[in-house]
Amino acid sequence: RSKVRPNWCAGIRRNHSIPFRALRGMGAMQNARPPNHPPPWKVVLAFAAIYLIWGSTYLAIRFAIETLPPFSMAAVRFIVAGGILYAIARPRTERPTRRNWVSAGIVGTLLLAGGNGGVVWAEQWVPSGLTALIVATVPLWMVLFDWLFGGAPRPSRLLMAGLIWGLCGVGLLMSSTEVGAQSPEGLLGGLVVLGASISWAAGSVYARKASLPRSPLLATAMEMVAGGVALSLIATFAGEG
Repeated sequence: RSKVRPNWCAGIRRNHSIPFRALRGMGAMQNARPPNHPPPWKVVLAFAAIYLIWGSTYLAIRFAIETLPPFSMAAVRFIVAGGILYAIARPRTERPTRRNWVSAGIVGTLLLAGGNGGVVWAEQWVPSGLTALIVATVPLWMVLFDWLFGGAPRPSRLLMAGLIWGLCGVGLLMSSTEVGAQSPEGLLGGLVVLGASISWAAGSVYARKASLPRSPLLATAMEMVAGGVALSLIATFAGEG
């Protein structure tokens, strides 16, 4: 009887290449947690890392530039960190293309040379705490850039009111005795920090659609190396060599 009646299971395997183990696992996959929704403890840990590690960066910069030229310090920081991360990530991922390097160069220049470089230079006169407050305007600029250049829908009236209110707060910071009123250098430093925030927001919006490697670690390493090279050029033109 088995010779006469066709074996339909074998036919599915042969003609459609459907592994039966995968079919049995579909029910479990449907009940699994989607990859875009990590457990709450991971979210809390990620935000804690941002607050503690990222937030302490501004204070560390303030101590570093007391004995090191600002642009040179930032250049060494990102070249060393990016080189170490590249050595770790590159053997485990794909080989980056020339287009990947061009995109990483643009992102690294906007984020690290323009964003972090401006912050490092300005902290010679602007206190680190106020610098962190001014940098907190990055989400405001990202909303505007995402709307104007990223294809996002127009912000609602409530959101626009929040953006305007946030910019008024920046104006109060810039005119305070801690920034703009203490010296012309302090006012210039505050404006540079504001420009650095705009540069960081532009780089973040561009990175969403940039041709970067699939591996986030490799992309970050390339951006840091590119930003470090750009900061080295800025340091040279600034006479820090």
